[in-house]
Amino acid sequence: MALADQITAAVNAHAAWKVRLAQAIANGSSEFAVPVVRQDNQCPFGKWLYGDIDAVSRRSEHYEKVRGLHASFHVAAAGVLALAVGGKRAEAEAAMAPASEFARASTQLTLALTGWQRA
Repeated sequence: MALADQITAAVNAHAAWKVRLAQAIANGSSEFAVPVVRQDNQCPFGKWLYGDIDAVSRRSEHYEKVRGLHASFHVAAAGVLALAVGGKRAEAEAAMAPASEFARASTQLTLALTGWQRA
């Protein structure tokens, strides 16, 4: 898959985590395991970043920034998920609030991805 297509898919997939996490908060459960979510190389984009990416894209100035932000996003998402499945609904909701680490990580990753896509 081309770089632009991978990035579009990644933006969409990571946006979907807002919905998944909101569902986990509402239900107190998730089909996803916290330790797996915390790993940034288990989602399709992470697998591509660590394995299938072409050499030119890997040498891009954007690669390391996106990789780091992607890892931060996964840590933040796993933190929200852990609270949600741990029955800490109010804390999980706060962990997804606009000023939260999750919101910051999500926004920064999306901006970096779209910047890479434009380049």
